[in-house]
Amino acid sequence: MAERAFVTRPTLRKLEAGDLTVSAAVLARVLDILGMDRDLDLIAASDETGYRLLEARMPRPHRTAPRDVTAGEPSG
Repeated sequence: MAERAFVTRPTLRKLEAGDLTVSAAVLARVLDILGMDRDLDLIAASDETGYRLLEARMPRPHRTAPRDVTAGEPSG
């Protein structure tokens, strides 16, 4: 399995143990080899926390102060 995933056996053991230092690319390759790559799509589709984090990093629209439309108009 390690050879097919292009990783070392210790890296594969880390992945199996849930070590978070293993890259997502390695996880994706192993899931593909196991025929479980569609499961990764399902996880990504329901990533509410990831969506909130992404939304929080997006720039907010810049608001300007409302203009006084009566300023500068001739009186009377």
